[in-house]
Amino acid sequence: MFAVHLLAFHFTKLKEDQIKKVDRYLYHMRLSDDVLLDVMARFQAEMVKGLGRDTNPTATVKMLPSFVRSLPDGSEKGDFLAVDLGGSQFRAHQVKVFDDGKQSSQLESKFYPTPKEVIQGNGAELFDYIAECLLDFTETKNLKHKKLPLGFTFSFPCKQTKLDEGVLLAWTKHFKVRGVQDTDVVSSLRKALQKHKDIDVDVLALVNDTVGTMMTCGYDDQRCEVGLIIGTGTNACYMEEMRHIDLVEGDEGRMCINTEWGAFGDDGALDDLRTEFDRELDLGSLNPGRQLFEKMISSLYLGELVRLILLKMTKEGLLFNGKVSTALLTKGKIEMKHVSAMEKYKEGLSNTKEILTELNLFPSEEDCIAVQHVCTIVSFRSANLCAAALAAILTRLRENKKLLRMRTTVGIDGGLYKTHPQYAKRLHKVVRRLVPNCDVRFLLSVSGSGKGAAMVTAVAYRLAAQRKRIDAALAPFLLSLETLQEVKNKMRTELEYGLKRETQASASVKMLPTYVCGTPDGTEKGKFLALDLGGTNFRVLLVKIRSGRRRSVQMYNKIFAIPLEIMQGTGEELFDHIVQCIADFLEYMGIKGARLPLGFTFSFPCRQASIDKGTLVGWTKGFKATDCEGEDVVDMLREAIRRRNEFDLDIVAVVNDTVGTMMTCGYEDPNCEIGLIAGTGSNVCYMEDMKNIEIVEGNEGKMCINTEWGGFGDNGCIDNIRTKYDKEVDEGSLNPGKQSDRLALLQVRRILQQLGLDSTCEDSIIVKEVCGAVSKRAAQLCGAGLAAIVEKKRENQGVEHLQITVGVDGTLYKLHPHFSRVLRETVKELAPQCDVTFMLSEDGSGKGAALITAVAKRLHNVGQK
Repeated sequence: MFAVHLLAFHFTKLKEDQIKKVDRYLYHMRLSDDVLLDVMARFQAEMVKGLGRDTNPTATVKMLPSFVRSLPDGSEKGDFLAVDLGGSQFRAHQVKVFDDGKQSSQLESKFYPTPKEVIQGNGAELFDYIAECLLDFTETKNLKHKKLPLGFTFSFPCKQTKLDEGVLLAWTKHFKVRGVQDTDVVSSLRKALQKHKDIDVDVLALVNDTVGTMMTCGYDDQRCEVGLIIGTGTNACYMEEMRHIDLVEGDEGRMCINTEWGAFGDDGALDDLRTEFDRELDLGSLNPGRQLFEKMISSLYLGELVRLILLKMTKEGLLFNGKVSTALLTKGKIEMKHVSAMEKYKEGLSNTKEILTELNLFPSEEDCIAVQHVCTIVSFRSANLCAAALAAILTRLRENKKLLRMRTTVGIDGGLYKTHPQYAKRLHKVVRRLVPNCDVRFLLSVSGSGKGAAMVTAVAYRLAAQRKRIDAALAPFLLSLETLQEVKNKMRTELEYGLKRETQASASVKMLPTYVCGTPDGTEKGKFLALDLGGTNFRVLLVKIRSGRRRSVQMYNKIFAIPLEIMQGTGEELFDHIVQCIADFLEYMGIKGARLPLGFTFSFPCRQASIDKGTLVGWTKGFKATDCEGEDVVDMLREAIRRRNEFDLDIVAVVNDTVGTMMTCGYEDPNCEIGLIAGTGSNVCYMEDMKNIEIVEGNEGKMCINTEWGGFGDNGCIDNIRTKYDKEVDEGSLNPGKQSDRLALLQVRRILQQLGLDSTCEDSIIVKEVCGAVSKRAAQLCGAGLAAIVEKKRENQGVEHLQITVGVDGTLYKLHPHFSRVLRETVKELAPQCDVTFMLSEDGSGKGAALITAVAKRLHNVGQK
């Protein structure tokens, strides 16, 4: 028993001594966590550099867009072919994806060798070989003459401009085919396939193996947004936010980025970590100076790295009594399969002795222990470096999502990860140590990247079908220049109808006189009250106007809510609520006893008999108070003030919000004679020559006309451009068939319901596209209507070229990112002889009501004199 213990102690001591000896010799390969965190930071910097348009040309980590914008969602279905080129074998696959609610698929594959004369020959021979293998596969599976979509997994760095196109940047691993670099590999494959009349395939997608791995695992786990290969070569991909990818147009949604991290360090960024063995291996490779990170990690190189270390240790007398064999001097004699065998837990030492003996090295027990530890250090460094780069990607994903903690899945494939006895465990452990705020699941890709290429193709098929539905849904919203010209002409016709006595009653554009007969001239002064009613909020304002050299307008206001039950209650309740708000404001301002002139902005269509009388034609924008339509709203306000019996007001003017907007901007720019609202509703007013207004007595001067163009089309004149969504929204409104604000109806929700979308990231891109189409149409229609008005103004003045300002207000114009631009472009295109300036009304229609009151007072005083 004592002898057994003594033997065990001797072996343990022997093992410890040999391990320490190797550790001292290879101390540069043993990387601490601090070093790995530094590598992680360096890789993050390279990712940013690769994503930038200006910095990408000099970046070693190229961050190539894959044009894969969506992960599988489980609805994919159909039969697909895939071919996979990049490793030690070429593979052909048939993938059947079932839409059975279980996300099931069936994979059948066939493996073909990749002879050296093919992978180091010329391009024509390579792609002919692929085509011949695919022909053999289709014959084997009875798929000849059956047209199938195909995904091409091509595991080399390619610059893609679309999903089915990719220009090879450089060969990696052991490939060195002439005449392929800088050419489109999809085009080359198609040409080779055309030589075989029996093959009828449609190459839809070019896929990197990392992308294929991510898509394969993403089909089983929708949290999977990283693909990782650790095999003959190494690489990773992940889903990046479009807003960060300068190399591709667009900023919505995500796209898979193929990092091509094998080239990390090609610019010297890892020189302090590379050893003399790394440099020697690189010099003897097919591509010296390139793919330096890959040469420290992947299975193609680790066996050779071990051989170089053992060779030097032997020459220095540290192994095998300093006796070097011919086999040890021969490049490629130690492969990754030997390294894996020597590292096995129980039989590792016996495997080591057997392998070294085959190399004619006749190792001692000490030699076997040392060699086994060399293998461990080399493979452990590989796992460490891979973990550091992966941790950088996971950190970027978490930061992109602005999460403190993130759960995600990494799809992973590759012979080194799968077959090395301890590699996976080491990698997982180090990753979790480097990114403790990421809960990472590692999902092994059982079916490989070939199935992934088929999944990319399946997703492309799904998105293509979805694209057709979207295009069909949005087609009615795409308006040609001819259609917009037609809308402009019809608007012009309706404007004329609305101004004539005999046609005004049947006109959809009512052209209501406002009895505002002048714009501010700068002499207005005094204190005025203003009311502003037109939405869910009601404003009361005190406006102080100063004239002369120190001309200014000061405003004090308070906002009050209009509850839904008041908006849709009785007229008496509505006006009593308004008076209550006025009383609160007067008390708040300390002016309850003052009898000030008041302008009432009432943003609903009214027929006016004078500036201080307005009969409500009909409610819009959600208001439905009873006993108001057909009544004078000024009288209703006065009656509500009398009922309260606390104060009296001099109600001088009732004003539409468009008129208030025009007057506000007219105070700053005398050339402003048009007011436009593009917000909750849409409307326009403009100064019309009195001689053209048959519905009002007199033909001298001008009067502001409130067009109430929201009713344009109520007579069916633009039914040809209305969509089914317009009709659905109209039917569901409070006032179906009239005043439906068709110039700015938003049918987004209806369209999305028809498309059957949920709330995924990819759907958000479609939502934006739908919103863009609907709002662009709104801006174009608004521009067509406005073009009709400015052209009428030009003809009224009898000039060849008109310069005019449009005062604009409304949240749609102010807040929408593109509405104002499209509006301006449309007006310019449809009214090229008019130079139109758009002036934003910063102070709103409340200030305009006060200015109208001030102008009315001024004109009244002039009339008295």
